[in-house]
Amino acid sequence: MVLPAPDEQRWQLPAPLGPADPSAEAQGLPQELQAMLQRRGHSGAAALKALLDPEAAPDPRLHFPDLVAAEQRLEQACRCGEAVAICGDYDADGMTSTALLVGVLERLGARPQAAIPSRMDDGYGLNVAMVERLAAAGVRLLITVDNGVAAREALERAEALAVEVILTDHHSLPEVLPPHRALLHPAVTPEDSPFRGLAGVGLAHVLASGLCRRMKRRDGLEIALDLFCIGTIADMAPLMGVNRRWLMDGLPRLGRSTLPGLRALQQIAGIEERPLDAETVGFQLAPRINAVGRLGDPLLVVELLTTADPERALELARSCEALNRQRRELCSAIEAEALALLEADGPHRPSFLLLAQNHWHHGVIGIVAARLVDRFGLPAALLAGEGEGRLRASVRAPKGFAVDRALRACGNLLERYGGHPAAGGFTVRAEALNALHERLETLACQWLGEGGGGRPVQPEALMPLKRIDRDFWEQLRRLEPFGIGHPIPLFWSSRCAVSQCRLMRGGHLQLELEQNGARRRAIAWRWQGPETVQGPVDVAYHLRLDRWQGQERLQLEIVGLRSSCGEEVVLQRRDRTYWCRRKDGYLVIRNAAGAELHALVSADTGTISGPSHAGKTGTRESSEPPGLPTPSLQNHPYLQALAREAAMALGLTA
Repeated sequence: MVLPAPDEQRWQLPAPLGPADPSAEAQGLPQELQAMLQRRGHSGAAALKALLDPEAAPDPRLHFPDLVAAEQRLEQACRCGEAVAICGDYDADGMTSTALLVGVLERLGARPQAAIPSRMDDGYGLNVAMVERLAAAGVRLLITVDNGVAAREALERAEALAVEVILTDHHSLPEVLPPHRALLHPAVTPEDSPFRGLAGVGLAHVLASGLCRRMKRRDGLEIALDLFCIGTIADMAPLMGVNRRWLMDGLPRLGRSTLPGLRALQQIAGIEERPLDAETVGFQLAPRINAVGRLGDPLLVVELLTTADPERALELARSCEALNRQRRELCSAIEAEALALLEADGPHRPSFLLLAQNHWHHGVIGIVAARLVDRFGLPAALLAGEGEGRLRASVRAPKGFAVDRALRACGNLLERYGGHPAAGGFTVRAEALNALHERLETLACQWLGEGGGGRPVQPEALMPLKRIDRDFWEQLRRLEPFGIGHPIPLFWSSRCAVSQCRLMRGGHLQLELEQNGARRRAIAWRWQGPETVQGPVDVAYHLRLDRWQGQERLQLEIVGLRSSCGEEVVLQRRDRTYWCRRKDGYLVIRNAAGAELHALVSADTGTISGPSHAGKTGTRESSEPPGLPTPSLQNHPYLQALAREAAMALGLTA
């Protein structure tokens, strides 16, 4: 992640909270975690239990209408030793889905073969030529994973060739479905179904585990769960519902997987001696798998995750590592070129970053586009040549700028496009590029005018540095796994002194922060600000356990950094202005009439009590007490909210 300079960060402190959630207190969670959970909507015993100990998955046959039919057809294929084609995608979700079904069906007696299109030659999804090749080879049953619902032409050809198709996909369903024998899709489940958040590998897991139970064969269940964990995290599926339950069941044993390929990947990544959590899978294993789909042959990953030979697994894992190194080098080179192109355009930076070079590699331009979004807080598209006067693009955008909506608005300029709010892709003819950029620039300017732009920094709870210790870390780990829908908490600490500051190789900034006698190490990856930082500063960060040369220590991974405000902040509520400061252990709030309210804020609990009063008093208004004096802060909701907001702005309470 690139950390932009302070002037390109847009801090948004969380809204003040009301009374604490007693169910969170009953769980023994620290107040900072209670505040974070309350802001995320996990209030009440039921919501907290769903997070900390979600219920077991219900019977999927009650949620997927076609599941029984799919199981019956696959049981027939397994008992007859039938050839079955597994048609996946070339991303980590598609490759792990394919490997999952290949591995399970092999164990159950079928003859599965993986069929994944080439990113460079075929593009996304099942195509007519693949169907014809498989049919000519004698395949009469085909399963799609992580694709298929949009492949109408290919599936109509399959129907004409008497090839039966089981569709498993989680992409948007078309109004009219293509021909199929059975369909497994989250959208066909009830609206409140815990299966709604499944990625492609989750659907493959439902199908494979149902088949194993139907055939009373447990030997496929373990590998299905292992590969479910890898693919779900790599695809950034929401970690709620059955995704959360199955990850909590599978991650603790993932490091002891019986799959030689997973053990080899751990060895190559240097993590074979540590437990695997969602973060380790996401940052250590998933990139090595994804790199193959971006630059190499996806069947390499399928073989890696299905081979029973440890030596072959290690050989394949080394190939993944080599492609991952190549991916990093390509990303660095393309990013440097992209930044040089932006600099060559002069000091005026467009609102929509659109950059094109024929020689850029299609497989990695999406990664670089995401880095530009991180750096500048603006939507970005990188385009690479596709031949015959066409360019293919990957688009990424900050929160708030909807990529899918923007591409629809440009649809008449594009040959093909697709995506979701945060990311997408398109193909465009070179002669339409200028018109396309103008239209995207207009859309981005409108978004900026509505308050977009800059990197938003949105901390969730105030954290005094002295509260950061191993006990807090263990309490934080109770909330794992973290991911989409339940991200790693973002804490912030206010008015920290900078006792040490060092710019490291690679452009990373290492700091030692001090606050009320507590000192903590912090790092800002790929820092874009000045080489030295002087305090006092406010820092927003994720808390990490850093492991280096056999030593473990807690470290702040900085997401936002700014100079602390002075001793006074100004709050605007409706048409009224308040000046807020600290004084002699009190929170002091002054209104425009000069009246002051003094409230005591507990540094340990964050509770606000008081007030006492001093200074001039104003006259009573209908919506506000006279010049702030009131018999009790606790009895006046307006003043309670005002005091909580002031304490939050001054860094006095979580």
